[in-house]
Amino acid sequence: MDINILFVFDIIGTIAFAISGVIPAIRNRMDLFGILIIASATAVGGGTLRDLLINVPVAWLHNLVYIYVIIGTVIFAIIFRNKLVYISETLSFFDTIGLAAFTLIGIEKALEAGFSPVICIATGTMTACFGGVIRDTLSNKIPVIFREEIYATACIFGGVTYFSLHHFLPQDVVTVLAGLVVFTVRILSIRYKLKLPTVEFKPGI
Repeated sequence: MDINILFVFDIIGTIAFAISGVIPAIRNRMDLFGILIIASATAVGGGTLRDLLINVPVAWLHNLVYIYVIIGTVIFAIIFRNKLVYISETLSFFDTIGLAAFTLIGIEKALEAGFSPVICIATGTMTACFGGVIRDTLSNKIPVIFREEIYATACIFGGVTYFSLHHFLPQDVVTVLAGLVVFTVRILSIRYKLKLPTVEFKPGI
């Protein structure tokens, strides 16, 4: 995929996750500094871990565009917080957009670094989910990835779709389709309350 398109996906994911960080920070009555920290950690947390693990330069340390985008997004989200909260709470909209975009960014970057499909899918899933883990932890919540909701599973579905179509369709098309799979699986799981099974202790067993 052309690096400019990758960059667009990265910025979309950064904006979406920054907004998904601003909303719980406001709900928890944090000050402006706290809001900015939560938004930043959510937006770049997954990408930072990914870059460190695959041994490439950490993107936001070498490109200040990410910092400017986060600051601009925080200002925008604070101004329009009432409308954004409604949209976000309806179907976790911004979190889902970030999930889809960052899954594909993680896969593409790991693929460029020469890793196998399984590692690429794991890297994409980690990129998409880790920022949310930081956000929920700092917001004193159990991270959504550790609950019953379909979250990381949606990323895995998208990754499998990507590599299933990788040799049959143009790369741009594959990337868009895989992103749509992540988005659709996540939205449908929320809409119809689909959950993964849990494991419980049973007395006497």
